[in-house]
Amino acid sequence: MELVNLFDRRQILKWAGAAPLIGYIATQELAEKAWGAVAKSAKDNIYARIGVRPFINGRGTWTYLSGSLELPEVKAAKQQAAAHFVDIIELQHAVGRRLAELTGAESGMITSGAAGAMASATAACIAGRDPARIWQLPDTTGLKHEVIMHGGRSLFDSAIRLAGGKLVVAKTDDEVRPAINDNTAMIYTTTLGARLEKIIAVAKDAKVPLLLDDAAGIPPIDNMKLYAKMGADLYTFSGGKGLCGPQCSGVLLGRKDLLEAAILNTSPYEGAVCRPMKVGKEEIMGCLTAIETWMKIDQNALDRQWNERVERIRKLVDTVQGVKTDVFTPKDGNRYPTLVIGWDEESWGFTVAECDKLLRDGEPRIEVLTSANPSAVEQEDNNPKALKRRDRIEIVSMTLQPGEELVVGKRLREILSKAKKGAKAA
Repeated sequence: MELVNLFDRRQILKWAGAAPLIGYIATQELAEKAWGAVAKSAKDNIYARIGVRPFINGRGTWTYLSGSLELPEVKAAKQQAAAHFVDIIELQHAVGRRLAELTGAESGMITSGAAGAMASATAACIAGRDPARIWQLPDTTGLKHEVIMHGGRSLFDSAIRLAGGKLVVAKTDDEVRPAINDNTAMIYTTTLGARLEKIIAVAKDAKVPLLLDDAAGIPPIDNMKLYAKMGADLYTFSGGKGLCGPQCSGVLLGRKDLLEAAILNTSPYEGAVCRPMKVGKEEIMGCLTAIETWMKIDQNALDRQWNERVERIRKLVDTVQGVKTDVFTPKDGNRYPTLVIGWDEESWGFTVAECDKLLRDGEPRIEVLTSANPSAVEQEDNNPKALKRRDRIEIVSMTLQPGEELVVGKRLREILSKAKKGAKAA
């Protein structure tokens, strides 16, 4: 009996914590009906007019879900950039100088996403600044062209192969040095911390350029300066994820000689292997502005705001008996407070996949993070470090807009309450 009473008290406390939010939601719904302040008609939405449903994004900055929303400063910069003609080559060099000032790297350039940076970096390390070699790519006959994949294959390594790189897998730290030979053009890694320091040292000793891919590494913005201090030859971030810059942008930073070569191997140079990976003046200035803006942002205040959003959802969901929740911040990319929601799928007779579908099919549409990855090419030898199987739902705070957390929490509470009741009835 004491255990039952203890459980009841815990549940009462959860309800007490959620009561203000539940009351607020009910008040808002009544107000909307009374004032007619309902969401805009689907006919007024630019996407819905062509049959595409926008959504509340609790999954995070996935490219197939259009990344992140641009900062207001980025939108303004793109509009200003669109009003003038400029020489793109001059612009990339000017941006490179500005990026050097901001990050401590020797130079930089804006690319067509982090994958575009991977391709440009690979071409730079294979062909350098030699016009004949640039014209020759992706044919690498007679050229150093092997790229050591530290940690194994990547879901994005086609960007390296497109530029002519031949992948050489080194799954462990100790396999990197023996894999280096006279044909090695570059080492690619996604590792961070002490392991990154170790691989940088190996690369320096062997005089082989190293490319660090930390596409989701912002925030914290300090990583822009960190990898330059650590001595990474090249490193890249996505512009359309945590930076909240243009979705089709990225930034490549590092050694000036390699950046000069990367620019020569990339659009707008005709005949360059990365000519198709075009970025316009709007993306270039938009991404630069995103970086400049982030340098002024109070990260601690932003973290508190993000954490508050997922905590509100947590309070609402916690009122459903049998649901377990936790909030954590990943350490290896997408570093935003994230809510984890789980339950006993077998005893409930209700799966995470079914909950995910109900959220997606409802109105408004809601996307959350599960084991599913609709944008991955289905192959048995896909990178084992890719999204692992989850028996839970995760909600990423960063892509939620103010107030959307209440919509998500209310919907999840309704869906999970109904599923729990169904399990009891069975």
